[in-house]
Amino acid sequence: MKKIITTDKAPAPIGPYNQAVLSGNTLYTSGQIAINPETGELVLGDIASETKQVMENMKAVLEAAEMTFENVIKTSIFISDMHNFSQINEVYATYFDDATAPARETVEVANLPKFVNVEISMIAVK
Repeated sequence: MKKIITTDKAPAPIGPYNQAVLSGNTLYTSGQIAINPETGELVLGDIASETKQVMENMKAVLEAAEMTFENVIKTSIFISDMHNFSQINEVYATYFDDATAPARETVEVANLPKFVNVEISMIAVK
């Protein structure tokens, strides 16, 4: 059985999908981009600010499922330019403890929704 997870503290879906789905004890999140949920505007000042907004959106989705970053077991990071990897990684690292950080892949892609520079999705377990 699956439970749909939604919160107004993260951007609303813009298509036929949900922010996250809880199946048993496992949470599967949709990818988050740097949309400020209060204004609906993109946060694109610099890659660090963009990444921080993505992670804050993801934090809100995790909280809606009564989880934290400690519950995350896998992340997928999609970036438009691998040259931004180190700056994205610096922000991303502030949300995890190195000793218990999740598994992860980072993939450079041609384009992302709304032509943002970074999108992140996660899998978490209670």
